[in-house]
Amino acid sequence: MQIPSKYDASKVENKWYDYWMKHNYFHSTPDEREPYTIVIPPPNVTGVLHMGHMLNNTIQDVLIRRARLQGKNACWVPGTDHASIATEAKVVAKLKEQGIDKNDLSRDEFLKHAWDWTEEYGGVILEQLKKLGCSCDWDRTKFTMDDDMSEAVIKVFVDLYRKGLIYRGYRMVNWDPEAKTTLSDEEVIHEERQGNLYYIKYRILSPALSEEEGTISEGSPPSEGLGEAFLTIATTRPETIFGDTAICINPNDERFTHLKGKKAIVPICNRVVPIIEDEYVDLEFGTGCLKVTPAHDENDKVLGDKHDLEVIDIFNEDASLNSFGLQFEGQDRFVARKAVVKELETLGVLVKTETHINKVGTSERTKAVIEPRLSDQWFLKMEGLAKPAIEAVLGANAEIKLFPKKFENTYRHWMENIRDWNISRQLLWGQQIPAYFYGDGKEDFVVAETIEEAVKLARERTSNSELQTSDLKQDTDALDTWFSSWLWPMSVFDGIRNPENEEINYYYPTNDLVTGPDILFFWVARMIVAGYEFRDEKPFNNVYLTGLVRDKQRRKMSKSLGNSPDALKLIEEYGADGVRVGLLLSSAAGNDLMFDEALCQQGKGFGNKIWNAFRLVQGWDIDDALEQPETAKVGLEWYTAKFQKALTEIEDHFSKYRLSDALMSIYKLIMDDFSSWLLEIVKPAYQQPIDAKTYKAVIVAFEDNLKVLHPFMPFLTEDIWQYIAERTPEEALIVAKWPEAKSINNTLISEFEFASEVISGIRNIRKEKNIPFKDAIGFSVINNEKVHTTFDAVIAKLGNLETIDYVNEAVEGALTYRVKSNEYFIPMSGAIDVEAEIEKLTEELSYTEGFLKSVQKKLSNERFVNNAPEQVVASEKKKEADALAKIETLKASLGSLG
Repeated sequence: MQIPSKYDASKVENKWYDYWMKHNYFHSTPDEREPYTIVIPPPNVTGVLHMGHMLNNTIQDVLIRRARLQGKNACWVPGTDHASIATEAKVVAKLKEQGIDKNDLSRDEFLKHAWDWTEEYGGVILEQLKKLGCSCDWDRTKFTMDDDMSEAVIKVFVDLYRKGLIYRGYRMVNWDPEAKTTLSDEEVIHEERQGNLYYIKYRILSPALSEEEGTISEGSPPSEGLGEAFLTIATTRPETIFGDTAICINPNDERFTHLKGKKAIVPICNRVVPIIEDEYVDLEFGTGCLKVTPAHDENDKVLGDKHDLEVIDIFNEDASLNSFGLQFEGQDRFVARKAVVKELETLGVLVKTETHINKVGTSERTKAVIEPRLSDQWFLKMEGLAKPAIEAVLGANAEIKLFPKKFENTYRHWMENIRDWNISRQLLWGQQIPAYFYGDGKEDFVVAETIEEAVKLARERTSNSELQTSDLKQDTDALDTWFSSWLWPMSVFDGIRNPENEEINYYYPTNDLVTGPDILFFWVARMIVAGYEFRDEKPFNNVYLTGLVRDKQRRKMSKSLGNSPDALKLIEEYGADGVRVGLLLSSAAGNDLMFDEALCQQGKGFGNKIWNAFRLVQGWDIDDALEQPETAKVGLEWYTAKFQKALTEIEDHFSKYRLSDALMSIYKLIMDDFSSWLLEIVKPAYQQPIDAKTYKAVIVAFEDNLKVLHPFMPFLTEDIWQYIAERTPEEALIVAKWPEAKSINNTLISEFEFASEVISGIRNIRKEKNIPFKDAIGFSVINNEKVHTTFDAVIAKLGNLETIDYVNEAVEGALTYRVKSNEYFIPMSGAIDVEAEIEKLTEELSYTEGFLKSVQKKLSNERFVNNAPEQVVASEKKKEADALAKIETLKASLGSLG
């Protein structure tokens, strides 16, 4: 078989991926083997491959391929999430381009457009994952809006409602005015932003004005009948004054005792509002007086309920002002803010403006500033549901492990402070809430899986047997996307609809979940909650939380910064294997990944090194009649021990999800131990054959290397594996057997470490003295360390030594060096100019002695030793020890030269 001179990933990757697909290696069905299951964190159906996906899915593929090699029944379930807000926004944008307004469409018409869009553009990311080498069971691909998946979601909603865990309530929610939907607390990102603090004067109502008048007419002169007493309030949102229904002071604030029981006039709208007292008011913030706007602030709503205040909603659903905004009606809130401030200035009631840093809630999806809004929504009671999930991760007998462990604190904080989950969304794309209204009242509804069942329930509720499906109207809201994905580990195996089916009983609980810490609560915690609620069982054993992908400047990669490389172009440039290695070399467990494209180049270079090593081995002629040399025998015994030691390290790293460290162990094993040492030890002389026994052993070692590297570099390893020998489909590397752990000969490893230092010393002297390797040289040893002679043949071969002589005293006329206390001599007579060498060594000795003197002078200075930092003193002491050792070596070399 003709082996190409260079490895070309572009000609290999599609070939082997198609081969794996053709032979169904990725597909899993229940059998007698131990299952190993991963469910993919479903990317948005709208998504395209970015660096975070690349990292996350590379890690999953490494784990699944290793499990496959270990003989487990590996099942990696792929799929996508319908991503209600993101997808609906894209569909609306496309309709807008076509001149169609979403509001002009019926629900069914809009959903048809959404499905058309999904079928045309959705799922691109799954095809892109194939380019990365991901070995998902594509036959099992799921979508959270598949009929069976939606049916499971509806079934769960009905179940939870009937258990009394889902309720409908009029609550203050997070409103996204761009997507025009409510969001859960976890979907709101709080960002520090610089804004302004506006100090506004509110007139205090004069006793002369009767309470019956309620408000002052808009056209009234500011001072007519009102007196000149004012109070000043500081606010960051002056446009909300139209919703003010009270002023609040702290009852303990002596500055405002004169205001107790009085009323104030809200500027512009001239509404008369009471001045109430509550210890909620911060005495230190602003002026100590608080404007209360119950419809537009959660804390104000609490105050409003407590003091029975009027609630005035001043915003439309797009956060423009409604009729309560008077002349500012129709203006966007931020446009209105500027206009209101100008009006306040005109009226002479704007005292001052200060810059102010505060936290602003923004929508995770649309980035719009969130508006607190009162609304009828559906909620899931979480406190009771959370308890088993807390115990599962943090309890004394915790069943689920988080890697890294540091995320347990984050998990604890979220779960112990959990609030009811707002599960309804004012969207069309998603599972429609299965509540059916049969009357005009807020409580006139039933919850059922189908409208037929709803009719039966409504008839029972109303005692009206004449009710028909046409008399019922289904709630128009959709369920939060996470209400689908929290069932993912169960619903992909149909475990909600058919809880005792063969697949859910075989594959569940899954083994490892790989995801980002940003959705630890959004998704991971909720899946744990769902697992215990619906199967009384954990959904997975381990959660590996990757870091975020950042650039070399530690900035988070994003389109807006332009610092995120094109994932597919990286694969095109460096090959999928090179990119996988580059990602994992830069990704320490659980820490943010400082991505540097140079690491992909390193990954590509690593692949080329392996390819060249393979070509070297394949180029050797084999002679069955040759005896195995001692050098090859001992070298192969050493490498076997070294491989077993590395295998133990690799297994340990995998057990702790330190995949970067596992890869680095393999990298060093192949680059250093195999390529730089073993191949040099066994390599036959120029144009000479190699013995068959050694060749076979080298191939076995090479194949073991390919097995442990395969999860990280699947394409290159499969390609070389198939070149080594003709293989049947059952013998492909992807389904080969992971190397078996055996006892480790640590003595052999430590003896070789010593021998390698001896060889390095010889090579250094050859390089320094320009002695060609083809020239054999003499070599003598004073063996103070009592080192065994196991590797003498290897030292002789790799150093091209005539002989190795063990002596009791220094050899004159020779250069020397030390390894620990052993002294090594290389006779230099005739090979160098002895006089010139003596002069050079004498000069170096003189310089080193001078350097030593300066260091010792510093160390003899008590003031320096007592006052300098500990690490500085330690550094100086090391310099002293190094200089003393060097002087000893230089003197020995000079002594040997006479």
